[in-house]
Amino acid sequence: MTVHTESNINLLEFERAGLERLFAGHGERSYRAAQVMKWIYQRGVDNFDEMTNLSKDLRATLKERTNIKLPIIVSDRLSNDGSRKWLLQLADGNCIETVFIPEEGRGTLCISSQVGCSLNCRFCSTGWQGFNRNLTSGEIVGQLVLINQILKESSGSARVISNVVMMGMGEPLLNFDNVVRAMRVMLDDCAYGLSKRRITLSTAGMVPAMDRLRKECDVSLAVSLHAPTDQLRTQLVPLNRKYPISELLAACRRYVAGDTRRRVTFEYLMLKDVNDTNAHARQLIKLVRDLPAKVNLIPFNPFPKAGFQRSEPERINTFWGMLMDAGIITITRKTRGEDIHAACGQLAGKFHDRTRRSQMDPAEFSVRVVG
Repeated sequence: MTVHTESNINLLEFERAGLERLFAGHGERSYRAAQVMKWIYQRGVDNFDEMTNLSKDLRATLKERTNIKLPIIVSDRLSNDGSRKWLLQLADGNCIETVFIPEEGRGTLCISSQVGCSLNCRFCSTGWQGFNRNLTSGEIVGQLVLINQILKESSGSARVISNVVMMGMGEPLLNFDNVVRAMRVMLDDCAYGLSKRRITLSTAGMVPAMDRLRKECDVSLAVSLHAPTDQLRTQLVPLNRKYPISELLAACRRYVAGDTRRRVTFEYLMLKDVNDTNAHARQLIKLVRDLPAKVNLIPFNPFPKAGFQRSEPERINTFWGMLMDAGIITITRKTRGEDIHAACGQLAGKFHDRTRRSQMDPAEFSVRVVG
């Protein structure tokens, strides 16, 4: 839990209910929380003197006791395809990466939730970097605040970011409380007012946390599946030892239960001669054909030390066709930002005091989730 002193309170750390409690503690009415949120998130104001519907005394108190702390831009790289990646420095000197992906009719921001990752997925550059710490809720939502301001200024448009995906560095559900608090800010009508279907959280399969997420903040869910059998998935996603495929799929069913319009997205990385054969496709069909789901085939994006190759386009097309013929909605993701290492699985950041993934025991994961 983040400890705040009277002189270092970052207002980005609070969802509306928390801000209401903060203002109440200083003898202010609860509606001040909504006013301040609108200034910060909708108008992009970080100077308390400009918050003119607040009293002078309150503005003075905010200046003295609080701040609006955003990460610092270390680098800003633009891809040939229009994708854009920022390396952002946090207050402790660690750096994370955030990616914006423009498309026709939408703009998606890919946000990080941890400094590094402890899950040791063999195909992911972040996992190779090791793990440092969880991001605070203010550091998570701060990515959206900062990039939204940059894009609005450069485009002149009031709304550039229409979708948020928790698919950057880290496993979001290992940082449950901070991630949920940040997503609640994104959903709040006094902030960005995004709908739950426009925020997608991607998990490697933290089953207890998936159940908790359904109760507390049921945004769209994506699951990193990547293999149709436990034996193969454990090699690619070591967390599978703790939560095997049968338990994972049961949690997926629970997540969408009671809503016929909802689907889980299964992310399936296409690795040459590893998980991309016709036999693998048939096994995957058996797994997901009775689930309200869609499959997102992701061509592998190489990085140093990876040891994998991308499946050939013809192989991906055949795999896609087999799933579609079986009645499974299947999309092949277009690779974006590969030339600036901003594509899926390529985010690395820069950080220190790393804990190697091999030192992490999967049995610890469930303890972290409920702690």
